[in-house]
Amino acid sequence: MSIPTHTLSDGHEIPALGFGTYPLLGSDGYAAVRSALDAGYRLLDSAVNYENEGTVGKAARDFLAESGLDRDALTIQSKIPGRHHDYDRALASIEESLARTGLDRIDVMLIHWPNPSVGKYVDAWKALVEAQKRDLVRSIGVSNFTPRLLTEIVDATGVSPVVNQVEMHPWFSQADLRAVHADMGIVTEAWSPLGKRNAPFDEAPVADAAEAHGVSPAQVILRWHVQLGSLPLPKSATPARQAANLDVFGFELTAAEVEAISALTREDGRLFDGDPEKHEEM
Repeated sequence: MSIPTHTLSDGHEIPALGFGTYPLLGSDGYAAVRSALDAGYRLLDSAVNYENEGTVGKAARDFLAESGLDRDALTIQSKIPGRHHDYDRALASIEESLARTGLDRIDVMLIHWPNPSVGKYVDAWKALVEAQKRDLVRSIGVSNFTPRLLTEIVDATGVSPVVNQVEMHPWFSQADLRAVHADMGIVTEAWSPLGKRNAPFDEAPVADAAEAHGVSPAQVILRWHVQLGSLPLPKSATPARQAANLDVFGFELTAAEVEAISALTREDGRLFDGDPEKHEEM
């Protein structure tokens, strides 16, 4: 399956849909990641706090060795945790992530949460800029950053993140933030793109579109992401569901269907109290 790509602001390409790996661990996690790679996923999203960089890295290395594909066929993404936001510790954290994955580089490295009350996200961003200069990472970005925080790190370094990975699903469509991203040349990545247990599969705009196009409600929502220009990162350990989640490039929602799904968004649509200006992550 051929997956379209986004061109990042640094010139590199990234698949338009990726595979989320939280909380896939150990042998079962390895099997799930290998299954996803076999299904056609080429972007794997991990993090220090997921405790599975080793699992993801081994699955990626084994897949490349057995498939004959070269390293550039895969995009491996990970994240620096909040407790590593000190400049030197952030650089060391990136080196440890490389060691755990066993790969020659991390393709996209993100700051996991800004932790503004700690106030060291600028130091962490400076470390990412330096890591890119040292070729430890190919591209650098952030996760869960607000417009204010994005502006602050760009003003401090002159370097803009290529992606911002944020909560986004039909209950919480992030229209204002996506507009800021568009102005800044940042790709929006979506964690929990279906809305987890609150996924609006039975809501009329989703269910009606699924029936009209002969696809599942999950496929409708992932296609909604694609057409809005966001990059969804669905996770499943089930091979059939993995394949279905990736199979969203053979149909197109109408503009009215996209608008109706977007209209599901609401002020209390977050999955938990995860306001990045308040929420802290270790």
